Amino acid sequence: MLNVDNLIVHYGAIKAVQNVSFTVEKGEIITLIGSNGAGKTTTLHAVSNIIKKTGGTVVFDGLDITNLPPDRIVKLGLVQVPEGRRIFANLSVKVNLEMGAYTRRDRAGIERDRDMVYDLFPRLKERLNQHAGTLSGGEQQMLAMGRALMSAPRLLLLDEPSMGLSPILVDEIFSIITRINEAGATILLVEQNAFKALAIASRAYILETGVVSKTGDAAYLRRDEAVKAAYLGG
Repeated sequence: MLNVDNLIVHYGAIKAVQNVSFTVEKGEIITLIGSNGAGKTTTLHAVSNIIKKTGGTVVFDGLDITNLPPDRIVKLGLVQVPEGRRIFANLSVKVNLEMGAYTRRDRAGIERDRDMVYDLFPRLKERLNQHAGTLSGGEQQMLAMGRALMSAPRLLLLDEPSMGLSPILVDEIFSIITRINEAGATILLVEQNAFKALAIASRAYILETGVVSKTGDAAYLRRDEAVKAAYLGG
């Protein structure tokens, strides 16, 4: 479904991502893990074309999207949930969700997906008229994910969904990610909580200073001594 080949991103003279290549097959949960500054978020932004690439290609479902505008990429079904949630704080929960469907005209499909979002995130349904900025951190993350789901994604890019959440909410968010995947969305997950990410992913890529240092089956990497020492607390 997604083929990223030799992706390069520079910030001035700084090489943030260097010849990163990876694939995502339909139905998978793939995770990119690594420490702060490893290039994970930059990689997602480059895939979505939010930032300019220095080199490399991105092919989504057989179509070269390397230079497509971000809104066209969203219409194709590749949708990103950004780090830090980036909700519209002064707008209601209801309007935030409606903004997620701004590229769509299929009313029946929009209503179906809205019901799915309410099923996944019942707290959002309880707070439809509340300003999004007054929600808790966990509820804001749910809203960011729900807004993305309103775009009818075929491939969902999740950037640090557990950041700043309590352990109980982290468990809930990861359970919901699994449910979203089971409902048909393929997922590319960037996550600092490597233990949780590897627990739900089928495959993983480890980034170190902008380079893929290791890749493999997620269950295997959870047992890898070097990975355990670096990312799983030994």
